[in-house]
Amino acid sequence: MTTNVKTNLPVDANRIAGIVNGLAGITEPDRPYTRRAFTPLFLEGRAFLDRRFRAAGLETRIDAAGNLIGRRKGRKSALGTLMLGSHSDTVPEGGRFDGIAGVAAALEVARALTDAGIELDHDLEIVDFLAEEVSIFGVSCVGSRGMAGILPDGWLSRVQGELSLRQGIVEVGGDPSRLSALKRSDIKAFLELHIEQGPVLETGRLDIGVVTAISGITRIEIIVEGQADHAGTTPMGHRRDALVAASRLVLAIEALATEFSRGEGHFTATVGEFSIEPNAANVVPSKVRLLIDARAELRPQMERFLAELGPLCLDVAGDAGVTIAPANVISDNHPTPGDALLLSTLEESCDGIGARHRRMASGAGHDTAWMGRITRSAMIFIPCLGGRSHAPEEWAENDDIALGAAVLFEAVKTLDKKLQEKV
Repeated sequence: MTTNVKTNLPVDANRIAGIVNGLAGITEPDRPYTRRAFTPLFLEGRAFLDRRFRAAGLETRIDAAGNLIGRRKGRKSALGTLMLGSHSDTVPEGGRFDGIAGVAAALEVARALTDAGIELDHDLEIVDFLAEEVSIFGVSCVGSRGMAGILPDGWLSRVQGELSLRQGIVEVGGDPSRLSALKRSDIKAFLELHIEQGPVLETGRLDIGVVTAISGITRIEIIVEGQADHAGTTPMGHRRDALVAASRLVLAIEALATEFSRGEGHFTATVGEFSIEPNAANVVPSKVRLLIDARAELRPQMERFLAELGPLCLDVAGDAGVTIAPANVISDNHPTPGDALLLSTLEESCDGIGARHRRMASGAGHDTAWMGRITRSAMIFIPCLGGRSHAPEEWAENDDIALGAAVLFEAVKTLDKKLQEKV
């Protein structure tokens, strides 16, 4: 926390630590910190949160998509709902703060409002979304997609062992039969606090990142086909080695992505999946499949990248004497920009409490991306040690979470008035 921050913050850092530490204790003992959705430990964590929500005076419920929601009634409920939250599930050995910090900060805002005797005009809801991380069913953001009315019907039949996603939602208290009617129209604004999961804030000695957009994620499959030959008898100059060609392609993709990253907006591209055939020590590789994970804050950047992949593949194929099929786009999600009114309000809140801040994009996906389909939405980031995340070493200072909660507290008070002016 920087020295220019007000010392009399309206939130209680100790109560935030109580939530974070309480959930950290609910984990697979030999794999800290692991509490995956649709497991008994996740349900134990949910029960812990439900008790804390109720102790804060919130009315709790589980909606049809399996989201835990705590409601603080406003003076004019007809105005709609302000919503804060994140998720409490983790990746395997995933960390203490990813998602959890956002739930703890959101709950603290509700408690701090009560402590200050502030009654909002809007209802306030605190949400723990179901399965933001990639779940045992291979899909993510189950709860936020459900709340936004865009959870694919086919997902409910996905199976892990003897359990289907449909059954999993029922076991956490949801009701898949009511999903079609779940899409919320009453939410007037959604805000999420999250650890940055990167080094920008820590390196810049900044308190808060105001998230301009959640980058779109495009995954592209490329198949390289060469010719299998004997590894000992085929001369080096007579080979059509698919792996050699694919290796050159990976380096070319890295160079292209690096060039794009120097331009406007956040951009990354990673070859994260790679398979080889026949995968034998004494055979020249005949086929390689690679999968690119590309992320762009600005859609035109992604479209340019996709356009340049074609000529890049042709050049590599020609040089190596192999065949590279046209790039196959497996999935293509567009960026989700933060709402302009919410972004400016968050910046005003930072200025009001003296928090040093900057605008920045998120390279990771979040529940906010799906909430942005149905309401004004925005995020703030807080620093995390070394930019580490999805690892046991993930760490965020409690004072930094409290400062972020104070930003949310001030933003909620402001939005309670501003949004009425916009009606």
